Amino acid sequence: MDHLDRLESQSVYILREAFNQIDRLAMLWSLGKDSNVMVWLAKKAFFGHVPFPVMHIDTGKKFPEMYAFRAQYAHDWHLNLITDDCPPVEETDASLPPAARSAARKTLGLKNAIAKYGFNGIIAGIRRDEESVRAKERVFSPRGSEGSWDFRQQPPEFWDYFNTNLPAGTHLRVHPLLHWTEIDIWRYIRREQIPIVDLYFAKDGKRYRSLGDQDITSPVASTAATIDEIIAELEGTKTPERAGRAMDRETEDAFERLRAAGYM
Repeated sequence: MDHLDRLESQSVYILREAFNQIDRLAMLWSLGKDSNVMVWLAKKAFFGHVPFPVMHIDTGKKFPEMYAFRAQYAHDWHLNLITDDCPPVEETDASLPPAARSAARKTLGLKNAIAKYGFNGIIAGIRRDEESVRAKERVFSPRGSEGSWDFRQQPPEFWDYFNTNLPAGTHLRVHPLLHWTEIDIWRYIRREQIPIVDLYFAKDGKRYRSLGDQDITSPVASTAATIDEIIAELEGTKTPERAGRAMDRETEDAFERLRAAGYM
């Protein structure tokens, strides 16, 4: 197997373990490149069918292209799609900086959805290379009853043994892309011809490397208008992937506070 085959095989194994071990499971679908790869891998893991709900926690502030993509591919991929709205920003922690506070709406929205539907496990498309706090995650990451995460209290995962024997009131976040990198994602998209939102491709000298809400996400300077050009650009850049995310430029601990509180 080549590198992409090994990544794919490990992710398929993680998804099957999650489905086997967790009785009420859902997958988050943010409509970005990583979560589209994750849905694609789930279809591969389960022979063309995603056997659990796919959930979009909606801030109402995504780009129109993202909503159009959701409508088309929820249909084309035969997904059991759940869409739940986020609470207003007034319900979030007022001590957070503005962009982080806006992003915190998704944390509250996810908590509400977990309680509403009774999910015991949530599959999320985070990667260790995205952000330093995410590098502390486990593949099967236990969360408190309110979604809280203590990175100092995580079970070891030796030899791909994932602990699902957890106390009552605990739920799990499952991260099948944790071992991937940004360039792995793009090389896999190219190989598999996975559909993506066209905002990732450069127009007028700019493109989006990471897609979030319109009001807290900005494009980066780029001329990469094809997947091959994006891969070539990434092979030579030192600019962080989340350079266009406003919350990542706020106070140093804002993202860690969000993650500890249950942010995706």
